[in-house]
Amino acid sequence: MKLTINHLTHYRYDHEVKFSTQYLRLTPQNTPRQQILEWSLTLPEQATLSTDGFGNLLHVLTLDRPHEMIAIHARGVVAIADQPAALAEQCGPLSPLVFLRSSPLTEADEAIRAFAARYYRDTNPEASLRELMAELRLRMPYTPGATQVWDSAAQVFAAGHGVCQDHAHVFLACCRSLAIPARYVSGYIYTEDTKHVAMHAWVEVWLGASWQSFDITNNTCNPNQHLKLAVGFDYLDACPIRGSRVGGGYEEMFSQATVEQTEDAQAGAQQQ
Repeated sequence: MKLTINHLTHYRYDHEVKFSTQYLRLTPQNTPRQQILEWSLTLPEQATLSTDGFGNLLHVLTLDRPHEMIAIHARGVVAIADQPAALAEQCGPLSPLVFLRSSPLTEADEAIRAFAARYYRDTNPEASLRELMAELRLRMPYTPGATQVWDSAAQVFAAGHGVCQDHAHVFLACCRSLAIPARYVSGYIYTEDTKHVAMHAWVEVWLGASWQSFDITNNTCNPNQHLKLAVGFDYLDACPIRGSRVGGGYEEMFSQATVEQTEDAQAGAQQQ
């Protein structure tokens, strides 16, 4: 599948911002599951490109002049493997064991530990994690607007609803409570369901000798409509944009992302 991504983020401020820094994890990388055919970032100033500790491509955008708005535009074309679940993902720059560590957003409480233990079986890790994923999706229906980005896994699990970020945080808490390495993934997803936004989050679990995907929101382990941007311990490590500023007063943020199947891919599918 070939996907076209168009993602615009726009910030406006009540007053002039004296200084701001934005950390952008908006550039995907080639993996066995995805091939980047085209990609560009349009920014108000040139950004510094580096690689963070998790191996993500990181652009640091610094504006040291007064400004009242920031526009960030990411766009590109990416080919996704037809059967990506069968393609092994490398362990990356860090040992998978690093991802046994919990974070404040993914700390398991007694309720999460009991929930994970109820479904997990050492004799069949993958099958039992699939069952755990399905049960978590039923336990926490997808409910836009019901949670905030700073809500922890314990809070959203107790509330019994959330969005993809919340599903990922609770599943991470479950896996790590079972001593299974797991990491947060941010990216995009192609779907014809208009209720779901194009920005997405899921989990990768180290099973055997490779990373395997678990998309709790869509109850699937086959990321054939997913484009991975970044990984980390939780949302804060992998979110597409995170920054700080001096001044500006009230901030208004507009973000719109679209993921579309390209015409040649659609035509090929119709001919088959």
